[in-house]
Amino acid sequence: MAIEIARPGPPDVLRPVDRPDPEPGPGDVLIRVAAAGVNRPDIMQRKGLYPPPPGASDLPGLEVAGTIVAVGPGVADWRVGDDVCALVAGGGYASLCVAPALQCLPVPRGMDLTTAAAIPETFFTVWTNVFDRGRLRPGEWALFHGGSSGIGTTAIQLAAARGAVVIATAGSDEKCRVCESLGAQRAINYRRESFRDAIRQLTQDRGVDLVLDIVGGHYFADNVMVLATDGRLVQIGLMDGERLAQIDLARVLGRRLTITGSTLRPRTVDEKGQIAAALKREVWPLLEKGVVRPRIHATFPLAQAAQAHALMESSEHAGKIVLTI
Repeated sequence: MAIEIARPGPPDVLRPVDRPDPEPGPGDVLIRVAAAGVNRPDIMQRKGLYPPPPGASDLPGLEVAGTIVAVGPGVADWRVGDDVCALVAGGGYASLCVAPALQCLPVPRGMDLTTAAAIPETFFTVWTNVFDRGRLRPGEWALFHGGSSGIGTTAIQLAAARGAVVIATAGSDEKCRVCESLGAQRAINYRRESFRDAIRQLTQDRGVDLVLDIVGGHYFADNVMVLATDGRLVQIGLMDGERLAQIDLARVLGRRLTITGSTLRPRTVDEKGQIAAALKREVWPLLEKGVVRPRIHATFPLAQAAQAHALMESSEHAGKIVLTI
């Protein structure tokens, strides 16, 4: 069984179908999927705004957890019967999914497969953007927009666990409390308070060292204004659109700011494999000790993928949404 996108449109264009079983190619493994995470790029793909890269499955789904049932030529590190979670370029909304072996990680000890399915997309994204590109160090201040999202709840926990001072934004007092329970020193309800003013007060006009932003649009100018000297803005989403507000370029020069961004899905298997290796080394011990854990808001059976998408688009969730199979 799989869920395909019948045509670009609202959640009800997702429909269950039967397809031939996929086969692993060289360097791949075939996973019997127990659970698959739901992510914003799935919503964009369903709307026709984020097509899969060449060679990837047309089925939605960028992360899975399950049991390996076959290995392709050249795979030495995994065997049939291994439980893994994996980042994939598509095809996760299905009972069987092919994944590059380099993008697989062992299910953390003591963790069930449903929870493990909520790891890959957000943890890969946060690691490469916050700690690799963003170079966040212990003792620095970080601002994470969308703090109650899957990305946000992951970033808060990892940054706090690694010694950073975390501030987050969210859209309700309840979501702010979730952010603070996960390790944010302060969560700002952006519907009632300017994050720019709040950051100025919290840091005594110094600013933050890193901003991770999934919003874009009108947030851009204020993100620049809240950065401290040598601060970094990492743009990973455009929920408010691609337009840029007018910004103070003199501040960029005067404070030696870095503005960067990235997308994960088009990267090569080798690049994603390097991120996986870093996660196994730096983050898996935190997961296995329970210091960090994916926050799952809701689960749905695979056949109810449309309801899962509707919940994500409502933005009423705090944490991850997972499909179970």
